[in-house]
Amino acid sequence: MASCPHLADLSRLQPPRLSQSVHREECTQCFDNQDDPLGIDVCLACFNGGCLSSARHHARTHAHKTGHVFALNVKRKLKPSANRVEDEEPPSKMTKLAIVEEREEDKYDRLTSLKCWKCDPDNGLELGPDVTAQAKPLVDGVLSAMSSARQSEVKAWEEEILPCEHTLTLEQQATGPIEASGLAHCSQCDLKENLWLCLTCGSLGCGRQQFGGIGGHGHGLRHYEQTRHPVSVKLGTITPEGGADIYCYACDDAKQDPSLAAHLASFGINVAAQTKTEKSMTELQIEHNLKYDFSLTDESGKALEPVFGPGLTGLSNLGNSCYMASVLQTVFALPAFREFYYPTTGAGSKPEDHWRACTAPLPADCVDCQMIKLADGLLSGRYSHARHSPSRTTNPLAHESPTPVFQEGVRPSTFKALVGKGHEEFATMRQQDAEEFFAHLLTVLRRHFHSRGLPKDAAPTEVFAFGIEQRLQCAECRRVRYRVDAADAASVPVPAREKGKDDEGRTLYEEVRLEECLEILMGSEALEYACPACAKSVIATKQSRFATFPEVLVVHARKFQLVNWVPSKLDIPVILPPNDELSLDAYLGCGLQPGEEALPEDTAAAPGLPQFNEAAMAQLEAMGFPTIRCQKALLATGNSDPEAAMEWLFAHMEDPDIDAPIQTSAAPSGPEPSAEQVSMLADMGFTASQARKALRETGGNPERAVEWLFSHPDDTGDDGPAPATASSAPAQPAVGGTSVLPARYRLKAFISHKGPSVHSGHYVAHILTEQAGWVLFNDEKVVKADEESVRELKKLAYLYVFEKI
Repeated sequence: MASCPHLADLSRLQPPRLSQSVHREECTQCFDNQDDPLGIDVCLACFNGGCLSSARHHARTHAHKTGHVFALNVKRKLKPSANRVEDEEPPSKMTKLAIVEEREEDKYDRLTSLKCWKCDPDNGLELGPDVTAQAKPLVDGVLSAMSSARQSEVKAWEEEILPCEHTLTLEQQATGPIEASGLAHCSQCDLKENLWLCLTCGSLGCGRQQFGGIGGHGHGLRHYEQTRHPVSVKLGTITPEGGADIYCYACDDAKQDPSLAAHLASFGINVAAQTKTEKSMTELQIEHNLKYDFSLTDESGKALEPVFGPGLTGLSNLGNSCYMASVLQTVFALPAFREFYYPTTGAGSKPEDHWRACTAPLPADCVDCQMIKLADGLLSGRYSHARHSPSRTTNPLAHESPTPVFQEGVRPSTFKALVGKGHEEFATMRQQDAEEFFAHLLTVLRRHFHSRGLPKDAAPTEVFAFGIEQRLQCAECRRVRYRVDAADAASVPVPAREKGKDDEGRTLYEEVRLEECLEILMGSEALEYACPACAKSVIATKQSRFATFPEVLVVHARKFQLVNWVPSKLDIPVILPPNDELSLDAYLGCGLQPGEEALPEDTAAAPGLPQFNEAAMAQLEAMGFPTIRCQKALLATGNSDPEAAMEWLFAHMEDPDIDAPIQTSAAPSGPEPSAEQVSMLADMGFTASQARKALRETGGNPERAVEWLFSHPDDTGDDGPAPATASSAPAQPAVGGTSVLPARYRLKAFISHKGPSVHSGHYVAHILTEQAGWVLFNDEKVVKADEESVRELKKLAYLYVFEKI
């Protein structure tokens, strides 16, 4: 090996700190990884990962841009024994709700070598093993850091179960030891499994029916409803170590009981003598999640054909990321996103142009870099090929029948870590709502575009933007008020009309036309309203219309009913118009008409409070939510969409300050926004005045302040009163879309969901492609969809995506 004259610089480099991310496994700018023949170069100055492919060579780009000289090349090779499927070891015992990662060293050999990019600026000069040995602390730091700090990319997901006030303060009414015969079956039926012991009184009742067909009649729940005894333990799951399934009916969730041994001893049950005989709820849920799948066979039972090529690359499931995968596949199927992030003509800027100009510390921290990386991964076709080594995971019937071999897909872990950073839900590994993630993705992208000064109309996100016109008319004075709210999706109610039960006792619902859902959304409704002209409470009518139409219309089918204030999903079939074509011409709004008189502005209810959307307030209050909660929900969600506000309310019902008065800008007790908070928002491109006002309006919450700023783009942030105008109509926000007719749309994609709630179960996307017709994107599995399944699944879709024609 050639000698390197720069080794003195190597000795000054330090191993990565525990808090640093080390991108050892995959390039931060594409999906080439350490399993490729050339491996990955890890920069020893900033620990960025770069590929060495001749087409991209991101390691070289990084070295030239940063001047960082030394890199550690890392290659990973599969051990021969890891290719075997026949002699796999039995899976390890499941003890918690987690997808356990296999030990890397058991499956792979790792090859490393040091390189100097100053000695060979084209390919990097590979240094000898003696140099690698001299830098052993640095090399070991890189190799060990990833195994402990892979928090965002490959860590297993896990559900955290904690104690609650009911387990911590449990008061027992034990009457002594329970005879063995008293623990043999449910006290109300003959079931001998899925039995739950009340830790208050010792009553034994069967649970509800569980995943995998485990029987139950819900007698344990009925006991709680009659006695309000909150905490029960599942017999058969108690281990000598004190582990067990604990359920709190009051919290309606799994909980921990730190004093379980003492509580069971009151009934004569010795924890140390127990043997686990039943699967726990977490084990059952793991099995259920792994089996929860959309059919990959056609109506005749034949396996669907895997498809490969540009635009047909799957996204590997990171543990609970199907909600994200279905949205990303749909978004990158749209021309606006393809042309912006993966231009194939001279019209768009090249990815390398951005990489050279990018000012982020690392590509992993840049929204544009990660969107370009995703676009390359999904659209180039470079990663769309059959998996080389079939295993039980991708080919469970490999030994019995010729089952299709699917692709590995690309892992969007770096992207997920970036877009979820700081978010209370999307930063976790829990399942999420696909519609909520779609809205969050648009917020993240718009925030980034604003910070880099991109004109609004140049952003690909604007293909979803449109305006909703709200018309409010007092039934007594007949005056009207118009306002236009910005929107990115039409959230339509789907009426639930029961028509009977199926053979398994599940409720069946009548089919509903999509046009009927739109008519309900756009129809008139009566509500109570404090009319500023009549100076009293009156009945008013509210009606919605499209002020403008988007290029791409996203329709969110709301198929829920509230059960104990928890939204449960209903399987209501929605029938699309003929040929999947939708016309919205009849729903165009017209604004203030000749002869109509505008209502005067409302008097503010309290100094410093914003003017709340009266129609949205009325809808939320009609559902029984207190006024203060409705106001907080609207403040947090842009003060326009009652559905978004309702979802916020469900997510924050347990907040300790949910009923506390809103801290207004005029309230003397409200602290002035900190300089750090103002600076953070100013870095996104807002003025200091806008940042201060947004923070005051949202109680100092930076995330809500960003939402407020995007929903008030024309607010300059001046604290003085707005100048008086001759018109009594409020200033309207700038909205995207066009009012030009015709407004006709054709179905491009739909996202389906299986499961009792949008926050559990499984999401997939069906997309109409030019090269293969309808294609099913089910995580890393990409198959040609058969006509019958498309016809049926369209009825049960959760999100519909229509393109304007």
